[in-house]
Amino acid sequence: MLPPRTAQVITRHLDGRIHAYDLASAGFGELAPAAVFRPRAGDEVVSSAVSPDLRRTVYTTLNEIVALDPAGEVAWTAPFEPHSDAPHGHRPGCALAPDARTVWVYRPDVMAGRGPSDQWVVYDADSGTVLARHELETSGHGGIHLVHPTDGSVYLDVGEGQDGTVIFRGAAPAGAEPEFTTYPWVDRCLIAMAPGGEQFMTVDHGQNDVAFHHHPTGEVLFTLAVEAFGHDPEADFVEWAGGYLTPDTALVTLGGEDADTQEEWFRHHLVDVRTGKIGGELAVELRRSPYELVPLGDGTWLTEAPSGHPFRRRGAS
Repeated sequence: MLPPRTAQVITRHLDGRIHAYDLASAGFGELAPAAVFRPRAGDEVVSSAVSPDLRRTVYTTLNEIVALDPAGEVAWTAPFEPHSDAPHGHRPGCALAPDARTVWVYRPDVMAGRGPSDQWVVYDADSGTVLARHELETSGHGGIHLVHPTDGSVYLDVGEGQDGTVIFRGAAPAGAEPEFTTYPWVDRCLIAMAPGGEQFMTVDHGQNDVAFHHHPTGEVLFTLAVEAFGHDPEADFVEWAGGYLTPDTALVTLGGEDADTQEEWFRHHLVDVRTGKIGGELAVELRRSPYELVPLGDGTWLTEAPSGHPFRRRGAS
């Protein structure tokens, strides 16, 4: 039996459609989607999420959240008002809670010209009713959601460009008001959640180190700076990539530039998250960027096939 993963279903946007891949049942090599959903005509999908049973789909455009029913028809929509044509690269993000009862949407309203602060909105997944609206003291371009694998809480990383990154956590207990937590950092980027949910990984916004934190308190368990990996802190950096390869092993990506060719290089170091000890390296060839490499927490990882579909690997394959 495989250990739990941070995400059972992931999505990719290809050929104007939302492709959903069920990692719990997928094999190795290039993955075929378990389901494919067609957005409304004319919609440009910014972010999407699909429930573990593949029956519920939500996606954002620059100005709306759209929910599809099991037949792929529009179940409900909620516009982000007023309509924005602001050319600042604002990208609304969305996530589904593991039980698919709630939809979490990050609205970068400042960059969109909608108001003085961003919003994190929780919707009832069946009706589209707003359950909570949390004002964020951020001016973000976009937000990345991570869903906790066991308690259903949701993490949000809001990127504010050169101004840094802010991390939040939300929880929506059944029958209770949603609760929100802001972590006391403006300089750490959320990278991954451990497959069992007991800790999470961040990288310094300035790319000087990687840290591992207790869930849910955020207490720092240990930190590893660039030099701990045998790299030059004046020239090399920790990339905003990586994650948990297994429950006990994290993958930390270091990068730099070749002095002769000026070409970027990346190396993927293994770290024992129980002890903080740095081990060997994982040799991986990537097509485009270090962000292609997605560790799944069970000893396997994804890269990208030439088709754009995920390609799953294990061990030395």
